[in-house]
Formats: sequence, C-alpha cells, structure tokens
Amino acid sequence: QVQLVESGGGLVQAGDSLRLSCAASGRTFAMGWFRQAPGKEREFVAGIGRSGASTVYGASVKGRFTISRDNAKNTMYLQMNSLKPEDTAVYYCAAFEGWYPSTRQDAYNYWGQGTQVTVSS
Repeated sequence: QVQLVESGGGLVQAGDSLRLSCAASGRTFAMGWFRQAPGKEREFVAGIGRSGASTVYGASVKGRFTISRDNAKNTMYLQMNSLKPEDTAVYYCAAFEGWYPSTRQDAYNYWGQGTQVTVSS
C-alpha cells in the first residue's frame, strides 16, 4: 500500500512563492499534483515520470510552477512562483504505477489527503 503525505501549504500574498512536498512510502511511481478550488472540479497541475526526466504542466501554471522529485528521499516537490489568487485551492499529491506522467485523474490510484494553499490579493 502506497501512502502519500503532502506538506508545505499555507497563506501567502500574490506574487509570493511556496514549495509543496509529497512524501511517498514504498516504491517510486509516476506522480502528479492536482488542485481543487471551492465550487470547482479538481484540475491537473503538473506530473512527473518515475525517473524525473519527463514532466508535464497544466496550462494555467506552465512557466510559474516547477515539479521535481528526489527518488532517494521518495519525495516529490512543487515549486510555485508568482502565485495568484486564482491558485488558491487544496493541492493533492497523486501517484500511479506507470513510468511516464499522466494528465488524467483516472490514471492515478493513490492520493494524499491534500494541503491548503491560499493566495491573498
């Protein structure tokens, strides 16, 4: 059983930066970040392949967010720069037993509990 634990969320101002972490137990997998704002559907943010060489980003965060991973620590990161109020959401870490990242929610079968990110204007 894979367990994912997110950390690093918080309250920041527009233009600030924040780094999220996701610690995984067990084997490494293709992993990703999703987010869900109040009253909205969960959306894809970024994904990273098992080796870390392949990454993919959602259109709304491309150029501002960077996903990375340290397989020696079984940890994935999301560096979020130039944050905007519309980035406010609960951010979820997810993983599945694949090699390359996926943008599809239904590809992921392991999920963390989520961490709140709030960006004030």
